[in-house]
Amino acid sequence: MLEVRDLCAGYGDVQILREVSLSVRAREIATLIGANGAGKSTLLNVICGILPPLAGSVLLDGKDITGRPTEEIVALGITQVPEGRRLFGQMTIRENLVMGAYRRKNRDEIRKDLSWVFELFPRLRERQDQRAGTLSGGEQQMCAIGRGLMAKPRLLLLDELSLGLAPIVLDILSDAIRKVHQQGMSILLVEQDVAVAFDLAETGYVLENGRVALSGPTSQLRTDPHVEKLYLGL
Repeated sequence: MLEVRDLCAGYGDVQILREVSLSVRAREIATLIGANGAGKSTLLNVICGILPPLAGSVLLDGKDITGRPTEEIVALGITQVPEGRRLFGQMTIRENLVMGAYRRKNRDEIRKDLSWVFELFPRLRERQDQRAGTLSGGEQQMCAIGRGLMAKPRLLLLDELSLGLAPIVLDILSDAIRKVHQQGMSILLVEQDVAVAFDLAETGYVLENGRVALSGPTSQLRTDPHVEKLYLGL
């Protein structure tokens, strides 16, 4: 579904990504792991058209979408849930969720998907008239994911699902991600908590110093000595 080929990117004179290649199949959860500064968020920004690449290409369903405007990429079915949530703090939960559907016209379908998001995250239903800026970190992450889902993407890019969250909240979010995946959505999960990433994903990529150092089924990566030592603390 998604294919990244030999991608190079950076900011100013600083090159971050160096010939990165990866793919996400239809109906697959893939994960990209790596330390801070490895280039994970940079890669997502290139895929979404936020950052132009220096070289390489991004393909969706075999068609080159490299460097297209973000709005076009969203329309093609790719939505990013960014690190840090980036909600509209003065708007309510419901308003934030509806903002995710800004490109959609069918109000009946929007209402249907809003109900689905509330089923995934009952806390959001209970607090739907509360300002997003007053929510806990876990509730904000639920809202950010819900807003991404309201765009009705075919491919969801999740940047740092677990950052700063308590284990009980992370369990709720992980369960919701599995339910979303069961609906047929493809997901690329960027995650520092490698145990969480490997529990959710089928395929993994290890990004180090802007390059893909390892890749393969997460069942194999989990027992790789390099991954065990650097990322799993074993």
